[in-house]
Amino acid sequence: PRRYVIAHDCGPISNPDGLRNQIEGGLLQGTSRTLVEEVTWDEHRVTSVDWSSYPSLHLDYEMPAIETVFVTPTGVPATGAGETSITLVPAAIGNAVFDATGARLRDVPFTPARVLAALRAAS
Repeated sequence: PRRYVIAHDCGPISNPDGLRNQIEGGLLQGTSRTLVEEVTWDEHRVTSVDWSSYPSLHLDYEMPAIETVFVTPTGVPATGAGETSITLVPAAIGNAVFDATGARLRDVPFTPARVLAALRAAS
């Protein structure tokens, strides 16, 4: 089954449900950025200025299951959670593609053209 497993250490946790929501939201945002979101521009300005020119995952996207592991060492200060889970998604998906195909994806989003180029380069 497709799933994300993420461990997060931000020190003591005062609101586990809120932290889980923050982590899962970051994974969703990171997945959208990895698969479809891309800022575009021409020689004068940014051209991806609305939902038509800057796509994101559709609301009916079937998100993989998420297993969250809280790392809770004792005697450490709280460090906050932020949106750190966004940052790991391109590597996780890219490594899964590499494991399955031998093709390395290094630029997001992983568009069909970039995947095809990576597959050609790997063969």
